[in-house]
Amino acid sequence: MAVYIQSAAQISIQSPLCDDWFTNPILREGRYFRCEEPDFKQFVDPMSARRMGRLLKRALASAKSALVGYDAPLDAIVTGTGLGCIETTEKFLLAMLKEGEQALPPSHFMQSTHNTIGSLVAQHLKCHGYNNTFTHRGASFDCALQDALMQFDLGNISSALVCANDEMTELYFQLFDQIGYWKREEVKAEMFHNAQTEGSFAGEVSATFLLGKEKTNNTLCRLDGQVLMYEPGEARVREAIDQLLKQGGIGWSDIDAVVCGYNAAKSNDEVYGRMVNSLFPDVAQIYYKHLFGESFAASAMGYYVAAVCLKRGEIPAHLLFKGQPVTPKHILVYNHFQNKDHSVALLSC
Repeated sequence: MAVYIQSAAQISIQSPLCDDWFTNPILREGRYFRCEEPDFKQFVDPMSARRMGRLLKRALASAKSALVGYDAPLDAIVTGTGLGCIETTEKFLLAMLKEGEQALPPSHFMQSTHNTIGSLVAQHLKCHGYNNTFTHRGASFDCALQDALMQFDLGNISSALVCANDEMTELYFQLFDQIGYWKREEVKAEMFHNAQTEGSFAGEVSATFLLGKEKTNNTLCRLDGQVLMYEPGEARVREAIDQLLKQGGIGWSDIDAVVCGYNAAKSNDEVYGRMVNSLFPDVAQIYYKHLFGESFAASAMGYYVAAVCLKRGEIPAHLLFKGQPVTPKHILVYNHFQNKDHSVALLSC
């Protein structure tokens, strides 16, 4: 059964809650960037906002933005997050060390659990239906999306918010830096086309997608299906793509572009280069992490970029990793995390 991406909203290191990145991207050079945040007073009253961590405010703002113009009941909220509200968790743990486990702030404790994000969004939207959170590092959003699609297939829901939310603190940046997760030098745009060293640059993402069963005038695109795989070889990936193309009623030659999660890390990018160049040697490739950075929620931006390209009927030059500009009708989104968790999805206009 086809599911439609009705709308989407993002808060990231690009301009928030808009698609300025499509025509006027902010190209950054560095190692670590925090989100460009909107005016949260538009989405939550200041008294409530005082008790919320940054990630919760971002999640609520992106969710409410994705629902602008939508007045039907919302059946489900599914969230993917690798670290949860890590900034609030740090504050709680540091306070526990400092205060000797006495007089600890309860709000920091309550916000330290990963499913706080989906719960808060549900409370503010008064959505009391299906609510689930997935935390599987870089595959968190892909798992959340898969769960939502399963609920649609089972006939349990007719609408859903699927969210991706992750933040990066200075402390966690330093911890990940010790295991080589980030580049030792400032990341520049040209590194994405010829990755010679390991590591990427850190970003943050809060993205929300509204899914529904009916196509409207404002619909971004159709989501024909998604397949998750663990440590697949090329034959398994080819089989998964065959399955998606059959679901979408198209052939291999109908794929106009493939979205890939190139992030300037040598081992990461070699997987995409080897797999996609073998399966789609003459198809345009789109990349996006040079705009949004790397995070456990970054894969959601691959879907976001594909959906906007399909809606607008073009692929801007700054998103083209390889190939020539085309008017896309069918885009394949391919992500992997550490060459273990792989996912492919087919989006069509």
